[in-house]
Amino acid sequence: MIPIRDNIRSGNFPLLAVALIIANFYVFYQELQLSSRGLNAFILTYGLIPSEFLSAISRDPLSPASYFPLLSNLFLHGGWMHIIGNMWYIWIFGDNIEDRLGHIRFLGFYIACGVIANLAHVAFDPASAIPTIGASGAVSGILGAYLVTFPWAKVLTVVPILFFIQIIEIPAIIFLGLWFFIQLQYGTMSLMMAGANIAWWAHIGGFLAGMALVKFFAPARVRWRY
Repeated sequence: MIPIRDNIRSGNFPLLAVALIIANFYVFYQELQLSSRGLNAFILTYGLIPSEFLSAISRDPLSPASYFPLLSNLFLHGGWMHIIGNMWYIWIFGDNIEDRLGHIRFLGFYIACGVIANLAHVAFDPASAIPTIGASGAVSGILGAYLVTFPWAKVLTVVPILFFIQIIEIPAIIFLGLWFFIQLQYGTMSLMMAGANIAWWAHIGGFLAGMALVKFFAPARVRWRY
């Protein structure tokens, strides 16, 4: 399923959501300028490698550098489909969450969800030596927040049915509930397989973090309607 748009109009320009999209594409552009060897070194330096991360914080738990990959990996992507998919979800759903939280709170919320998502991945695959990159964990936090905040919004969605493509409106609670179910299913399967190349538990952790943190980050004046 591919979302096209939702029916919730933002009352303010999504300044930080657009800034995050631009920042991610800028870093991706820089990745494209590197040679294969340079790109590998770049990803190994700024990606999150669970086994190396745990070794770093055990050696020097007070050094900010030990924790930096929890943030830096959120701005790296492994290809055009990877970055376009993540940025499209920020564009579709992030504007409404930024509108609800406010610009600066939205940025803090986004980073918090991304960091928690990364920690969830480390917790479920601590021995992994595979670099984890991508904004998916933070984006999953936006989706979790959207589910809590706008469960009955309508999401215009491209749905393949057999050999036909249908474009239908789906309530957010169904669209996002199905999305989470798929992540949970694959996450459970990944526990039985070594070397999974997708951090499913980062998606799950980010989504649950978004559900839990959205009200914490919201201004006190916000009224919640369901």
